[in-house]
Amino acid sequence: MPEPQTHQGNTMLTLWLGSWIAALATFVVVFGLIIWSVIFHRKRKHSDQQLPPQVRYNLPIEMLYTLVPLVMVAVFFYFTARDETEIMKVTGTAPVKVKVEGFQWSWRFTTEYQGKTVVVAGVPADLAKQSLENPQGPQLVLPAGSKVEFLLHSPDVIHSFWVPAFLFKQDVLPGFNNRFEIDTLDKTGTFFGRCAELCGVDHSRMLFSVKLVPQAEFDQYVASQAGGAQ
Repeated sequence: MPEPQTHQGNTMLTLWLGSWIAALATFVVVFGLIIWSVIFHRKRKHSDQQLPPQVRYNLPIEMLYTLVPLVMVAVFFYFTARDETEIMKVTGTAPVKVKVEGFQWSWRFTTEYQGKTVVVAGVPADLAKQSLENPQGPQLVLPAGSKVEFLLHSPDVIHSFWVPAFLFKQDVLPGFNNRFEIDTLDKTGTFFGRCAELCGVDHSRMLFSVKLVPQAEFDQYVASQAGGAQ
């Protein structure tokens, strides 16, 4: 997993690790009880009993295995709801706004910044040419270490906007605008993105890249590209 460098990434990583720790703890307790039962309640070698002593009811144990799962589910729900509310919060104050349109089978990015608009439209990627030095599909240019608001929409079927390095993925739905806000990484570079929802025959060609640049370079990029479609 990439090292998170954003607030959202740290929040999701904390929730993910906490879930694994809780799952491992549950695993240890459950299998520990199974092993204990196998060892201490097995039939003795020279015993005349066909079965170990049977207990019809044990109210404390029954309450334990009823209440403990309820408590665990409630705790999981609380932390998931808390972190999801924080991660999905949109303040509306992001200086950069990007409209993302996922269509069969590429992407269109419309970036708005300081009253200027840059449109980047793509075509299905050539998978044979894909590399970090030669990323296929449209390229979204963003400033490093900046807050960006995304508005997601699809004119046809369900897609999913995913940049693995950002530790964030969001569905792109027809008839509904999904919205989220994220702080970009504090480092520059080019990062792969893709559609993470099976959307048709050329789903695998729905590639794009995000290029993070210094703020001054981003200002120059927007000034030079505003008003035209790439």
